Formats: sequence, C-alpha cells, structure tokens
Amino acid sequence: MDSCSLEIANWRNHQETLKYQFDAFYGERSTQQDIYAGSVQPILRHLLEGQNASVLAYGPTGAGKTHTMLGSPEQPGVIPRALMDLLQLTREEGAEGRPWALSVTMSYLEIYQEKVLDLLDSTSGDLVIREDCRGNILIPGLTQKPITSFADFERHFLPASRNRTVGATRLNQRSSRSHAVLLVKVDQRERLAPFRQREGKLYLIDLAGSEDNRRTGNKGLRLKESGAINASLFVLGKVVDALNQGLPRVPYRDSKLTRLLQDSLGGSAHSILIANIAPERHFYLDTVSALNFAARTKEVINRPFTNESLQPHVLGPVKLSQKELLGPPEAKKARGPEEEEIGSAEPMAASASASQKLSPLQKLSSMDPAMLERLLSLDRLLASQGSQGAPLLSTPKRERMVLMKTVEEKDLEIERLKMKQKELEAKVLAQKAEDSKEKENHCPTILRPLLHRTVTVAKPLKKAVVMPLQLIQEQAASPNAEIHILKNKGRKRKVESLDAPEPEEKAEDCWELQISPELLAHGRQKILDLLNEGSARDLRSLQRIGPKKAQLIVGWRELHGPFSQVEDLERVEGITGKQMESFLKANILGLAAGQRCGPS
Repeated sequence: MDSCSLEIANWRNHQETLKYQFDAFYGERSTQQDIYAGSVQPILRHLLEGQNASVLAYGPTGAGKTHTMLGSPEQPGVIPRALMDLLQLTREEGAEGRPWALSVTMSYLEIYQEKVLDLLDSTSGDLVIREDCRGNILIPGLTQKPITSFADFERHFLPASRNRTVGATRLNQRSSRSHAVLLVKVDQRERLAPFRQREGKLYLIDLAGSEDNRRTGNKGLRLKESGAINASLFVLGKVVDALNQGLPRVPYRDSKLTRLLQDSLGGSAHSILIANIAPERHFYLDTVSALNFAARTKEVINRPFTNESLQPHVLGPVKLSQKELLGPPEAKKARGPEEEEIGSAEPMAASASASQKLSPLQKLSSMDPAMLERLLSLDRLLASQGSQGAPLLSTPKRERMVLMKTVEEKDLEIERLKMKQKELEAKVLAQKAEDSKEKENHCPTILRPLLHRTVTVAKPLKKAVVMPLQLIQEQAASPNAEIHILKNKGRKRKVESLDAPEPEEKAEDCWELQISPELLAHGRQKILDLLNEGSARDLRSLQRIGPKKAQLIVGWRELHGPFSQVEDLERVEGITGKQMESFLKANILGLAAGQRCGPS
C-alpha cells in the first residue's frame, strides 16, 4: 500500500483483506542499499556508545533471507555493508588524539540440530551457552578473530561461510540447514582517566526458514534437519508471545536459538527483524505466518543500556626497604631497640603514604584497617619481585572490578539504610507529637460510659474520675455549678441532680448522661464520619453493630452514596427504629467524650 503497510487477501473470508503496519516495507523493486540504509545503518552508532544491536532475517525457506544478509558481489547484503561502515567508524573514532582507543573482533557460529558449532574452527565440537553475573550471554571457547580492515574480515568470513551446513530441497538448491550468527564485538578503552571501558556487540543472524515437508519433499536426514529447524522457530514464537503477555517465565532455555538470542529478544539490544516474504500463491500460508510473527515481535520492548566499566590505573613499581618488605613478625625482629620506641607509628605512616600512592585503594576507605594493611603489604611484596607496573594485588581485571563494585554497592546500601533510619525516627517523633496534642485536647472531667455491669474494687473503671463528696458539695454550692450523679438499681436507674427537687426515673437498661449540646453534636458527627468513611471492620467497633449490619451499611453506602445524617441509618435494610435508638444511646456518649466504644 505504501512504505509502511501492506494488504493481502484473507484466506478465511475472500471478501475481506488483512492489513499490516510495520516500520518499513520494501517491495520487489527495492535494492540492497535501500534496505541497509533505511533500517540497519542507523543502529551501528549505538555500538560506539557501548550498547548492543542485532539484525535478524526471518521467513519461510526460499524467501531470500541469506540473499538479504549476504547479497552478491554486485549487490552486497547487510553483513558486508555493515562491516564496512562499522570498521570505518571505528577508524575515525579511534584515531590518534581522540579520547577512545577502539578494537574490533569477529566470531561466526551456526546452530545445527541444537548444536552450537564454531564455523571459524570446525574441530571445536559442540559449544555450550553460558550467562555471566551481569546477565550477558556468552559462549566459552568460541573463536575470536581481530579485524582492522574489510580485507581481514573477508579472509576469515569467506572460508567460514563454506563450512555452514546447506542442502538441496525441491524449493532451494542451497537451502540453509542451520541458523548462522555473526558476532562482532567493538571494545573501547579510554586513553585518559578515569580509564573507562565499553563493549558493544553486533549480532547479524541468518535464521533457517520454516519448512513444509509436503512441498520440500524432505526425507531421512533432511527431514530430521527440518524438524529441528521448525522446533526452534516454534520456541522462538513462544518466547515472543510470552514477552508480549508479560508472563513470569519466558522459555529462553527451551532452545539453543532462543537462549543465544536472549539479549536480542526482550533484552538489552537494539533489534531489527527483517521478515522476508514470497508473494507467490503457493507460499500464501507461509506469508501469513511470517507477517503474523513480525507483527507480534513489533510489540516486544527491549531496554538497551551502556556496557561500561572502570579500569584501575596501572601503577609503577614502588621501591621499599628490606624492613618494609618483611611481614610484621620479621620486621619486629629486624628492628633495633631505638626503633622499637617509634615502631608503632611506622606502619601507620607507611599505610598512609601507600594509600596515597595507590589510587585504586581510594575507594576502599571504608574497609577494615587490618585488611587494608594486609592488602598494602601484599602489593608491596609483589612490586618488589620485579613486576613492572603491576596493578593492585596483580589480580585479574574481572576480579578487581567485582571487588570494587562490591565495595561501592555496600557503601550505597549503608547510606540507604541510614536514610531509612532517619525517616523512621522522624515518623516516630511526629507520632509522639500528635499523641501529646490529643492528650492535651482530652477533657478529663467527662465520664466514660461503663462497658460492664459488674465492677469490682480491685479493677476500677479506666479513665473515670471519682470526685470526693466534699468537693462535690463545694462545687454544688457555687451558683453556676451543674453536677450529675449516676446510679444503677437493677434494671432501672435514676439520674439525680443536686439542683433538681425530684429524681427522674428511666426504665431503659443503659447508662445515660446529660451533656452539653456541643459535645452531643461532636459525637453525632463522629458517628456520621465513621458511617461514611469507615470500613466494615471499623463499623464493627461500634456498639450494636455486628458483622452482618456492618456489611449492610457498607453496601448501602456504595449504592446510595454517603449518609447525610445519622438518622439515615434507619433506611438501611435490617435496621429498625428501635435498633437505631439503642445504637445512638450506646455510642453517642463514648464518641462525644472523644473515645471509641468497644465491640458489642
């Protein structure tokens, strides 16, 4: 249809068509240069930034995948064009006077019947695929050839290409019977401090095509090869589906192909998939399958990052005396009586001077002093044995970097824990201040409703204020005093006021207290807030509200909205007017006093 979309007939319904949208579509008149310049060339710049990139050719057998990747002498394909431009970029970036020194190496392998074979060394046998501590996929024992020019690349690549397994079928006289992977590494080293290192990988992958054995006529060995190819491509489709669905387990390990492409599929590489299709009618089902797979891979998201590390500066040899080269016991024996008096200060001075000279130890300042002293002594001993510019402890680069990275991670973890401790302390102080403010606002003269009928002398009521009779009489003598006394006689109780001539008798079996309208309104507001905002568990903390009624209240609130007043509780199904009155009398006093009643 245009440069980014195509349309084919729907084999299930001939009156409909299937439309696909891709980043780019190249028709039959497109050239090798169009494909390379439009899709492959822009990702080469990421290699100089220490990131990975990969280009995969996918499609049915006979669709032209190998031609797209290799091309012909007149029309070179993706691989020769990419190597030519990449070598030119490394020469420009690694020239004298530039901050980085660059080197390029190449490896070439094939996956034939679930075996990883080195095409640069046909005697290597089946290789294993490993994963390092950083999640990078690597193949121990794989041959790496340094290349500085395109002639070096051709000298290694052309003989290795002839080692690839091919065979004749009805559809192709030179059908690829294996998946071929060309791996190009770009190593960068900074010429000045801090001497950083970067590594970028370029995977150029020519996948074997899926085959329909009814058309290819495969038998015997060809049939076995076809089964291995189709099985690996099936696992490739499962991996893409798992990545799109966000499944917790992605089956990378079910196939050698997907295990090797783990960095390219949902990993850390800038990946380009070139789906080759054949427009002939008898290739229709293969075309639909390839387009569907390409559409699914378009949804996969990779997360590229820069593979960068630090290289410790190479130190020059340090000249030390014989006593400094000896260990602590031998040095003590070699000292004279005068030196023993100041002997305790010498190790500290030596370690201080050495730590200033050894720049890599600047990051190990948080290490135990005894361990640091042992490291310095060992480094001095190695330097005295004639090592020319030996690095710290003469350890391999990988172990050195792991050690320094571990120390940095521990320092960051300590800082994170300190920040977390400060946050917790601030929360505790804020909680204490809030509690103290609540205690100040609490009125101690208001009686809390009794929760139990029987009260023993050994367990007085909590938060209840008992006033002496003399104090009550003095307060009653004042003109504005209003004192209430609560009594309970069996199932009845009287509320007697010193100012009232006759007591008022109530028949309800509960406690009641005359309080100010402000506190009563405060208690009603608290009940209303709890009805509108509280969960079912919070509502159960109220008197006369059990699990069933709490669920009814929450359901009514979700259906009809918040309660406008406490009396709206009667509208809830299952709560009668009598139950409503009992609920208010049981809860209004405790909430008015600023306290929550216990469960019913």
